[in-house]
Amino acid sequence: MRSRSNSGVRLDYYQRIVHRLILAHQEPVTGLFPASNVNSHAWIRDNVYCILAVWGLSMAYKKIADQDEDRAKCYELEQSCVKLMRGLLMAMMNQKDKVEKFKMTQSPYDSLHAKYSSKTGLPVVGDNEWGHLQIDAVSLYLLILAQMTASGLQIVFSLDEVSFLQNLVFYIESAYSIPDYGIWERGDKTNHGEPELNASSIGMAKAALEAMNELDLFGARGGPASVIHVLADEAHKCQAVLQSMLPRESNSKELDSGLLCVIGFPAFAVDDAQLIYNTREAILSRLQGKYGCKRFLRDGYRTPKEDPSRLYYERWELRMFENIECEWPLFFCYLILFHAFQNDKHMVQEYADKLEKIMVRSEDGTLLIPESYAVPQELVGFEYQKPGSQVREVVGRCPFLWGQSLFILGRLLQEGFLAVGELDPLNRRLGAQKKPDVVVQVVIIAEDNEIRDKLAEHDLHVQTIAEVAPIEVQPARVLSHLYTYLGRNRKLGLSGRKSRDVGILSTSKLYSLKDRIFAFTPQFVDLSRFYIASDNELMIDILKGEINFLKSAWDLLGRPLVTLVLKRIHLDQDKIPLAMIQTMRKLKSGYINGTRVMLGNLKDFLNTSAITDLSFLGSTEDGYPDRLHPDVQTYLDEHLLRSFSNRSTMNLRGGQLRPRHLRRRMSCKGAIKKTRSINVDSDNLGMEGPTPLTERRLSSIVPPPWLQANKQGHVSVFATTPEEGPSSPPQLGGDLGLRENIYPMDPQHSRSAIDRRSEFVRQQEITVPKILIQRHRPDTNFADTEVEELIAMLRETENLEEQGDILQYLVDTQGLDFNTAGLGLKHKTDDNAADLELDDVMLELSTAGGGGGAAGAGAGAGDGDGAKLPVPVVVPTVIIDATSPTASSGAKKDEDNANTAIVSVAAVTAAAAAGSNNSSSSSNNNNNNNSLNNNDSSQSEGMLEEGRVVTVRDLLKGLYEKACQQKLWGLVRHTAGMLGKRVEDLGKAVTDLLVRQKQVTVGMPPNNEHTITAPLPEVELRQLIHDAYGDDESTAMLTQELMVYLAMFIRTEPQLFHEMLRLRVGLIIQVMAKELSRTLNCGGEAASEHLLNLSPFEMKNLLYHILSGKEFAVSSVARGNLSIVSCKSSRVSKKSQIGLGDPEGEDALIATIDDRQGQWLRRRRLDGALNRVPRDFYSRVWTVLEKCQGLAIEGRVLQQSLTQEMTPGELKFALEVETALNQIPQPEYRQLVVEALMVLTLVTEHNMVPSLGGIIYVEHLVHKANQLFLEDQRKVQGDATLCCAKLKDGKEQQQAASGMLLCGGAAYICQHLYDSAPSGSYGTMTYLSRAVALVLDCVPKHGEMECAIS
Repeated sequence: MRSRSNSGVRLDYYQRIVHRLILAHQEPVTGLFPASNVNSHAWIRDNVYCILAVWGLSMAYKKIADQDEDRAKCYELEQSCVKLMRGLLMAMMNQKDKVEKFKMTQSPYDSLHAKYSSKTGLPVVGDNEWGHLQIDAVSLYLLILAQMTASGLQIVFSLDEVSFLQNLVFYIESAYSIPDYGIWERGDKTNHGEPELNASSIGMAKAALEAMNELDLFGARGGPASVIHVLADEAHKCQAVLQSMLPRESNSKELDSGLLCVIGFPAFAVDDAQLIYNTREAILSRLQGKYGCKRFLRDGYRTPKEDPSRLYYERWELRMFENIECEWPLFFCYLILFHAFQNDKHMVQEYADKLEKIMVRSEDGTLLIPESYAVPQELVGFEYQKPGSQVREVVGRCPFLWGQSLFILGRLLQEGFLAVGELDPLNRRLGAQKKPDVVVQVVIIAEDNEIRDKLAEHDLHVQTIAEVAPIEVQPARVLSHLYTYLGRNRKLGLSGRKSRDVGILSTSKLYSLKDRIFAFTPQFVDLSRFYIASDNELMIDILKGEINFLKSAWDLLGRPLVTLVLKRIHLDQDKIPLAMIQTMRKLKSGYINGTRVMLGNLKDFLNTSAITDLSFLGSTEDGYPDRLHPDVQTYLDEHLLRSFSNRSTMNLRGGQLRPRHLRRRMSCKGAIKKTRSINVDSDNLGMEGPTPLTERRLSSIVPPPWLQANKQGHVSVFATTPEEGPSSPPQLGGDLGLRENIYPMDPQHSRSAIDRRSEFVRQQEITVPKILIQRHRPDTNFADTEVEELIAMLRETENLEEQGDILQYLVDTQGLDFNTAGLGLKHKTDDNAADLELDDVMLELSTAGGGGGAAGAGAGAGDGDGAKLPVPVVVPTVIIDATSPTASSGAKKDEDNANTAIVSVAAVTAAAAAGSNNSSSSSNNNNNNNSLNNNDSSQSEGMLEEGRVVTVRDLLKGLYEKACQQKLWGLVRHTAGMLGKRVEDLGKAVTDLLVRQKQVTVGMPPNNEHTITAPLPEVELRQLIHDAYGDDESTAMLTQELMVYLAMFIRTEPQLFHEMLRLRVGLIIQVMAKELSRTLNCGGEAASEHLLNLSPFEMKNLLYHILSGKEFAVSSVARGNLSIVSCKSSRVSKKSQIGLGDPEGEDALIATIDDRQGQWLRRRRLDGALNRVPRDFYSRVWTVLEKCQGLAIEGRVLQQSLTQEMTPGELKFALEVETALNQIPQPEYRQLVVEALMVLTLVTEHNMVPSLGGIIYVEHLVHKANQLFLEDQRKVQGDATLCCAKLKDGKEQQQAASGMLLCGGAAYICQHLYDSAPSGSYGTMTYLSRAVALVLDCVPKHGEMECAIS
């Protein structure tokens, strides 16, 4: 043997150890490691960790390879790594069907197995016999595969394997929302097989996604086909959820040492240095012992108290495991690696010494790492008394290969054979270093020259879509469609990416496809989406939020690029909205909301933007990688021509109002209002019983309550009551034809005063006899007659609100699919007597339409309340056939036709929904200029011809479109609800909230609240929300909308949600209405009307003010819309400026004083509604519970046994307390109960008494405090002497009995107590402390005591 350098000798020593301890166990056929000599199962996770030492050693040899035998050793070690990684790959590829199925179901039974036979690589236990779903194991495999590939190993051999691995990326992509069994295969720590969301799995998945992104699996020899693509947004979602969870591991495990592998080697998944520090400190302070770290608190595994005969634990026995959990030396190995990567030699040495003391020596003197150390049975009692004092014994495997492998890596690093960079060739360890500021590039493109010129007037110079060629601009949905081709593989039966969602990070890149370059507009500007997309201000607000998000989240090469297209549809009365101009100027200035931005043209940014190659669209499987996949080719050809080119059909011109002879028969006024369930007036929010819901359904047998008795009493049901007001002679001719459609359009007349008309409509109370229609009478024509009247009326009215009321009534009595065709024509009033022939109508319409070129098609021509859009130059021809199936393709549009034929407005409205978004234009054909001549049956004549189907639903759609255009938000929300629309991102929004450990409840408390605790499919969610609100469509829609805003806030400003566990949307809506009624000084019904009429932007704004607790005022803007303004100074701008002008002098003074008065009541009400609690509240309640037998809140008793089952910081415990508190319907009362609990925690924390005795009734404390407060008020003649502190006389007694306090305080507590500050001699805390002293028997009544409550 030739002489060797010292380092060579030392490496040979490690090579012998690795060979003897690790490689000797590797199965020659599969390359896998069995768990032990007696158990041949191979776990994915353990196998990957085992091989790390082999990989590390191979790299150490590579460096000193001065002799041939060293090169040979190096190669041999490398091939062992390849063999193992390929063995696992084969085992997983055998289960490719599961990977495919899991993408759809995400069910634990469809997951890849966590362990395989080490002899054959086949499954060893059934799908449901083991907690197989362990996302961290698959993620760890992908992460190490990426690192090894980057270090130069070739593990993947074929393109089929590449597509399988691409599908594994999809498998872990949604780790942030998939509960799994986690690193210890346990799920919930009682081990009942309940999976839960685990931070360690999410962190590992995030690391794997980042490591795999744009990685060439063939290493340096590969080409575009072997590259893996990851959508950046998915990794970022994992990161956001991880950051919101740490240092918590899951709902049942408040802390877990397994997180060490997420904050350090191998994952390095956390970018925030402070969070890394906090997590490590939490683990060291609570889990570290002499023999290693405990896995998590109350971990019963292998402890002497564990019952080995059953897998699960009883809930009560978890307490027994406290302080005697096993300690695992494995975690010292993690800590050595952690500090080695931090380059902290001192700490590395410290842990190396600790480890040395607890390692086991084998016969030949090798140091072995045992699996764990347990307290011996006979010493358990002593350990309970003084944790950490007893000597422990080894239990489990020794050597424990997972730990041994990490130990060897640590030694190689310590002795300098490896540099940290070699174990991390992808440089993940640098993630937490500070990055330079991101500059966001913004490009604004005009849809056509006209818009470009309009922008130029404001000194904003942009290009049009035509001018940015050859770069092609597409909506985000095109990108999401292209991504579905990623990872498809016919041989393996894999179908590519399932999720259709592409986030802002993905659309902020450029994409190259052969020689073309694409830019994509962000998903949120896609107008085919929900109604909030038609609120320009909200879109701008979201844009600012997204730019801000890019600043913090962007970590790709190059700068992010946001492309926006300004379209006709964004114009407001043919002008560019002021808000947009201001935003563009801000962008031009280079800063917006503190983010650096650059506004420019696309071609200027080509060199600085990230560009991704869409090479996976080639048809590689057919052997033509250079040609596009044929399906992709046809998709692109269809889409590219049209995506942005066709005009949307929203170019409408408002039909002018004309004064005319209005004859009215009956009124459905207020039908929509009847459905509202937001309750403000009763001062105790949410106190009513379930009655309103039952009464609300307008039953068809009982006459609806809203038809008041008629004064005369003998008028026949359909008598016409002529209106007072200006009546003009009946109009004939062209107008007659026009009025046949329910949405009158009239190009010839000038607009009359809208306000005047709507005013007098409001003034008349049209009276109708009490008995409307007896449904059960045999002659049903009578019923039809009523509906006919309504429909004729619908046709004449131009006020959208009235149309809404009529349709609401029709829906309530007839249902959505009721066919209205042909009704309302027979009973025309005399001035309309001429029944038109169909051809006349057609002719009338065509001439009126053609002459003015104005009767826009599609979203219904605007009605009276003025859709103020100009005469468009180009009007598309729309031919729709609502009946025949061929028309399902939607509106056929053609740009060159200036001549519009409106075939039938009812039919047009039916297609309005289709017409308003681009996606419907699926055929582009020119043969329809001549549509007027073919009056054959293929055209639907809507309400004009009998026997056709025009359902109430079609009419509603038309109304919805028009309300959107005119920004009548209350009506928009209501019609959207009746049509059953749902926010597209609803499921995503709810998931965003849930994965950040916020539960969501919908419905009005206390009777109809439903809690959502796990992500649900969209359809089920919508159903749940609508069930919760009964008939109240508007509030159901508002709930969906608010959930989307809450999700936006939790993504951008998570600090708003601190100390909140459940978001009770129903209660938040009530408080929003209450706050409006307070600021506007109006009654409850008016306030809820105002609330439902807020524009989406203002709604989001109001929600923000309520979440952040900021004071706000309401100012009135044009068209009666309200706008929410922050108050800087507390005294001045408090008074609402709604059309009253400022009250002068004295009133003003009173207003200011009043406002200061309700301050604490308002804060308590907001905090109560938002379920906000003081810091560490739940863990402190745990300490109170430990010292008494239970806490009773509103009939729910929290038993002392909860402390046996759960640890203080456990989320499950917090949810128990929260559930009890949620029994209290009034938010301000709930807040006082929270304060009472805080006083109790102070009593326990200062150890005033050894025990608090039996069950404590928390409400008693609050009522006692109220009593003390009133006594004091009587003494000092305070404000409360006017209401509750008055001396009682008979009448008072009676009132108290009926449940009303004079001052309207909730739950029999004086309003003035709610409005007292917590501190101070008359503060609530003072009274509560006195109450505790009086009510609890255990507090000594005499003698000196230290006063602990300051």
